[in-house]
Amino acid sequence: MIKTFRSKALAKLWSTGRTARIGGKLHRRILVRLDRLDVVSAAEQMNLPGFDFHALKGFVPVRYTVHVNRPWCITFEFDEGDAFRVDFEQYH
Repeated sequence: MIKTFRSKALAKLWSTGRTARIGGKLHRRILVRLDRLDVVSAAEQMNLPGFDFHALKGFVPVRYTVHVNRPWCITFEFDEGDAFRVDFEQYH
C-alpha cells in the first residue's frame, strides 16, 4: 500500500486523478504504476514488462524506480509491505 508521497503533484494525481503540475499525457502511465504499487506486498513485484524496475545505487534505505516515460520515473522506498516517499522525478 502507498503510505506517503514526496511529490505533492503525484499525491494529487493519485487522490483525484488529475493535476496540472504533471503533463496530461503521462497521467495514465503514472496511474497504472501507482495502482500496481498500491497492491504489491514486495518491491520486486513491480518488476513487470515495460516498468524497467530496479534498485537505485547509493541510497540508504534502498530506493527503487520504475520507468514512466523518457527520463521520468517513479521512485519509492519499500518497508514491511508498504511504499513510502513515492516521488516523480528525473533522477539521471
